[in-house]
Amino acid sequence: MAVNKVYPDAVAALAGQIRDGMTILAGGFGLCGIPAALIEAIRLSGAKDLTFVSNNAGVDDGGLGLLLQTRQIRKMISSYVGENATFARQFLAGELEIEFNPQGTLAERIRAGGAGIPAFFTKTGVGTQIAEGKEVREFDGERYVMERGIRGDLAIVHAWKADTEGNLVYRKTARNFNPIMATAAAVTIAEVEHLVEPGDMDPDHIITPGIFVKRIVPLANVHKRIEQRTVRKRVAA
Repeated sequence: MAVNKVYPDAVAALAGQIRDGMTILAGGFGLCGIPAALIEAIRLSGAKDLTFVSNNAGVDDGGLGLLLQTRQIRKMISSYVGENATFARQFLAGELEIEFNPQGTLAERIRAGGAGIPAFFTKTGVGTQIAEGKEVREFDGERYVMERGIRGDLAIVHAWKADTEGNLVYRKTARNFNPIMATAAAVTIAEVEHLVEPGDMDPDHIITPGIFVKRIVPLANVHKRIEQRTVRKRVAA
């Protein structure tokens, strides 16, 4: 029997999948490729004490910043959070826990989690605060620090196109962290800009196989906000 993975909206897709204290992987880089509709649905759910794994914490009024405003996030596992004043205030006040990772290490921790690799060794961070409390081992005369793979209870990702079986295609830089996060959680929910029927996508273009995706949310409207707008002064004719 075919399984229907398509849900009418983000709130319906999260039904029965969201609870207090979860670890959630959220795709995106800055505001590019973030699962904005699913983040808003998590906000509406009222779930609290959440741990989020995300490259960054969005901005004050966008992305995961919305969940910081409602104080639903207890801990962030990230590599960069410099665009969010709400995050800074909560962290400095001791109201938010942060686990900083070098960006490449964060990506590899997530990839390892999706591949079933519990831990790996890397040179990044040896001799710094990053390595404090972690095993350091020597290989071929060089020191490496052990990092644990990351797995989540839930992954929320944004894709450009999907078929109803959950095969996903990402578009350009919106690909970022989404593919690895889609593999590294017990349940993956994808919001998608274009939904097509099976067979309508070139198999060679599929990035995330549908076996990883449990639920799909087709988006009626997509607002792609620019995080940092840089413009050039108009040259007089």
